[in-house]
Amino acid sequence: MGQSPHQRIGREPRMARIGFIGLGNMGAPMARNLVKAGHEVACFDLSAAAMAGVPGARAAGSAADAATGADFVITMLPAGQHVRDAVLGAGGIAAASPPHAVLVDCSTIDVATARAVAEGCGRAFLDAPVSGGVMGAEGATLTFMVGGDDAAFAQAEPILQQMGRAVIHCGGAGAGQAAKACNNMMLAATMIVTAEAFVLAESLGLSHQALFDVAAKSSGQSWSLTTYCPVPGPVPGSPANRGYQPGFSAALMLKDLGLAVGAAEAGGVATPVGARALELYRAFVEAGGAGRDFSGIIEYLRDQ
Repeated sequence: MGQSPHQRIGREPRMARIGFIGLGNMGAPMARNLVKAGHEVACFDLSAAAMAGVPGARAAGSAADAATGADFVITMLPAGQHVRDAVLGAGGIAAASPPHAVLVDCSTIDVATARAVAEGCGRAFLDAPVSGGVMGAEGATLTFMVGGDDAAFAQAEPILQQMGRAVIHCGGAGAGQAAKACNNMMLAATMIVTAEAFVLAESLGLSHQALFDVAAKSSGQSWSLTTYCPVPGPVPGSPANRGYQPGFSAALMLKDLGLAVGAAEAGGVATPVGARALELYRAFVEAGGAGRDFSGIIEYLRDQ
């Protein structure tokens, strides 16, 4: 594919024309970081208020308008069907973007859809879901898990680096989504058992800080403990200190667990702990926790 003069070459930063579709809690700060880096960004979201939340970007009239003339088109959408429709639908991103464009989907969707869109779009396509939550999106410290061919990855990597701290090429089409599903299944299970340990400590008269101080320097150490501690106090930046405002909502964790367990079932792979984590997060969401941070499951566990 030919290369636009606006694209980055290698790792040297250069201005690019970027279309960004989907300006939710994650997409908006990601788009703002691209504007801050000096790129020419055209944004589209069904919410006019969301588009107004990215100052310095052009408010496009449609996803196709945002993609027209773009070197990169980034999507951050709720589910696989939204991505399929936005990219492959009549008058969609694939048809509107120039032949040299690289399409980068940062949504979290199923592997099969990611591969189908990559095969059908007629453009270089990367599935590049993220980890790091809203704090990571705002601070440009996200981790990108990327699937797609080497050439497309090399072109998009410098752009992704301006929104994240780690950009990891996981393999071919769908590999980024596969890595995200596996990672978040691990995260969910680790958060649950970390929360259980604090509830147990409470019943035994052990303070939150004492358990944290021991486990953070022992074999119980994990990201769920030392970065995202589910009780207030030991990690001041964790959502527990702001009433479990997300962060990363329990509804999104339930969605990701569903993708992971669904993939395991389709492949005949036993994931009993992941399946139990799915059950617990479903119960938490049904009990009213959908809009709370996923670490707030500790309050559901206390009530059991």
